[in-house]
Amino acid sequence: MQRNYATYHVNDIQFFKMQMLNWANQFSICCFMDSHYYEDAHHAYDCLLAVEAIQIFSPAKNIFNQLDTFYNNCNDWIFGHLNYDLKNEIENLQSHHENKVSFPDIFLFQPKTVITINDKKVEIFTYVNPQSIFNDINCNDISNQNLPLSVKAIKATISKNEYLQIIEKLKKHILQGDCYEINFCQEFFIDDIEINALSVYGKLLEISPSPFSCYYKLFDNYLLCASPERFLSKHNQKIVEQPIKGTSPRSIDANEDALNKSELYSNSKERSENVMVVDLVRNDLSKICKQGSVITDELFGIYTFPQVHQMISTISGILKDATDISEILKATFPMGSMTGAPKYRVMQLIEQYEKTKRGLFSGSIGYITPQKNFDFNVVIRSIFYNESKRYLNYLVGSAITIYADAEKEYDECILKVAAIEKVLST
Repeated sequence: MQRNYATYHVNDIQFFKMQMLNWANQFSICCFMDSHYYEDAHHAYDCLLAVEAIQIFSPAKNIFNQLDTFYNNCNDWIFGHLNYDLKNEIENLQSHHENKVSFPDIFLFQPKTVITINDKKVEIFTYVNPQSIFNDINCNDISNQNLPLSVKAIKATISKNEYLQIIEKLKKHILQGDCYEINFCQEFFIDDIEINALSVYGKLLEISPSPFSCYYKLFDNYLLCASPERFLSKHNQKIVEQPIKGTSPRSIDANEDALNKSELYSNSKERSENVMVVDLVRNDLSKICKQGSVITDELFGIYTFPQVHQMISTISGILKDATDISEILKATFPMGSMTGAPKYRVMQLIEQYEKTKRGLFSGSIGYITPQKNFDFNVVIRSIFYNESKRYLNYLVGSAITIYADAEKEYDECILKVAAIEKVLST
C-alpha cells in the first residue's frame, strides 16, 4: 500500500508547528522533532512529526535477533526510541534500580502519518487524505499550550554530601585502573504531580530551543526533550557521531560570555574528556566501517546554545557493505559521551553507584527514512513524566576523570538543570 502525499506552503511556519503539535497530542503515540533551524550539515529536516502506529516493534527480549527483520522488511518511515537499558541486550549487564517513568527498552513504530518541514514547505505522507489532515491542523486551537503550572518541591534522589562521596569513590576506581572516565548521573523528581505536557514542553523550548528537541508521547509516558546532542546519523553509507564533552555557562555580559567560551576551548580537563570520548567513538565506528575511513572531522568545536557553551567533536566513517542496523547499534550504543571508557566496565560502575534506572535518559529518539537513512539524538536536558503515576523526573550527569573536583562537578550538574528548574518554577 502506497502513502498519499501532498505539499503545502505555509507563511507562519512557527504558528503552524504549534498547531501541528497540538493536533498530534490527541493520539496515544506521537513523536515531534524540531531542530529550531539549527545550521548543521547532517540535518535533513527542520522538523518532523509522526503520529499513530500501523505496526510496532517492541519485544522485551532477544531484541537484536528480530530487529534486522523489522528494519529490512519495513520499507517505510520508522520512528521511536532506544532506552539506555538496551545495553543489557548488547552486553552481559543488568539494571535493578527503579524508574517510575517506564518507557520500554525499545519502541519503534511505522506511523500512519508523517509530516516534514523544511523552510516553509510542509510535506504530508499519510495513508489517509493529506488535505483533511492539513485542514484539521489549521483549525487547531493552541490555547492549551500555555496553561499555568503549579509545582511542588523538587527532590533529589542523592544528597549533595552523598554525591561528593560517590565522586571520590569513582576517582579511586580510576586510580586503580578500572576506568579512565565515567559519566555519573543523578535524579531529581517530583511525585504526585499533574502537568499539561504540551504546556511544559513549550516553556522548556522558550528557554532552551535546541537542535535535537523532541516531544514524545507513548501512551501515559512523556518525554519533553531539549537536547543539543546528536548520537548517530546515517546518510547512504556515511555514518556520523557528534559527542559532547565540555560545558561552560553563558553570561548576559558579552565580554564575560566570550571569555567563558574561550576558556572552555583551552580548558585542559574538558579537552582531555573530549579526547577520551573521541577515541572511544573512533574505536566503536572502526568495528562497522571500512578500514581507514574513520576520521575526526572536527575536534574541540565550540558551539553556543541559549544556556551553555558546549565542546562538540565530529567523527565519521563509511559503513562496510551489508552492515545491518543491529550491528551498528551493538557497536555504538550506548553513546560514549553518556558512559565513559572503557564502556563495559563503566556501565557496571554506573549500575553500582547510580540510584535510579536511567531508562530513556541517555538513550535516543530518532527516525529512519524509507531509504534507510536515519538520525538519532542523545536524550539529555529532558523532563520525563508518567501521567498515570503522577511522577515527573529528570536526570543530569557529568564526566568524572582523575582530575575531577567533586564540588565543581556538582555545580556543573546544577548548571545543566537550571533551564529545567526555571521551567518548573514558572
